[in-house]
Amino acid sequence: MPRIKIKEGSYFYAGDAAGKQPPLLFCHGSGGSHRHWLYQLNGLKEQAATVAVDLPGHGASEGEPATEISRYRDFLRDFSAALGLKKFVLAGHSMGGATALDYALHYGDDLSGLILVGSGARLRVAPAFLQALHAGSVPPELIEFAYSPGVSPELLESARQEMAVIPPETYLADFTACDRFDCMERLTEINLPVLLICGSADRLTPLKYSRYLQDHLPQAELVEVKGAGHMVMLEAPQKVNRAIASFLKKIVGG
Repeated sequence: MPRIKIKEGSYFYAGDAAGKQPPLLFCHGSGGSHRHWLYQLNGLKEQAATVAVDLPGHGASEGEPATEISRYRDFLRDFSAALGLKKFVLAGHSMGGATALDYALHYGDDLSGLILVGSGARLRVAPAFLQALHAGSVPPELIEFAYSPGVSPELLESARQEMAVIPPETYLADFTACDRFDCMERLTEINLPVLLICGSADRLTPLKYSRYLQDHLPQAELVEVKGAGHMVMLEAPQKVNRAIASFLKKIVGG
């Protein structure tokens, strides 16, 4: 499986950076990995050169998880440069969406578009979650909050198994980074085409977060996925892929 050396570390990614253009780089959310984007990596490879990275301290990547979104932002800059990605589309889920927004604010010339999935301009975390993580345990209700009530038992069980092997320290770092993030006053500076995707049953980053982004980003469109929760790209992958494919056509054509 592909790995890349960046400075002192070795980092894992999935996909093919040399595939059909444009490049489409996926960034996962808190405690996640490239695996959260497997449906998109495979389902969109005919429309784009799809790549999904494991952030530092996540999945199969070396390094430590960060407590500031800016550290993930700068890692993505180094990663995209190392892969030779030019004018790529950056897609982020939840914390990955915050990272994508911060990337656009600092390195917008690198990008041809943004895709923000279940994210927001401000990502405050419930104090009870942070307290539990400080005490060394992952709140078990996090799974229920992350998925819609109608999700399949198989997907829910897979998520539980995945969460069981992720250290509480990783979630604590990521949720701390989210809790500190706020770019609400700077959204009008991002003059890129933006696709917003959110499940109507998202309880972690409710639909109102995406609507706020739609109202304040100059070139944003919103796709609401009825009945899906926070993990919309896993719960309704075909609908998400159709929305992304349509967005890519507009970017390539325009």
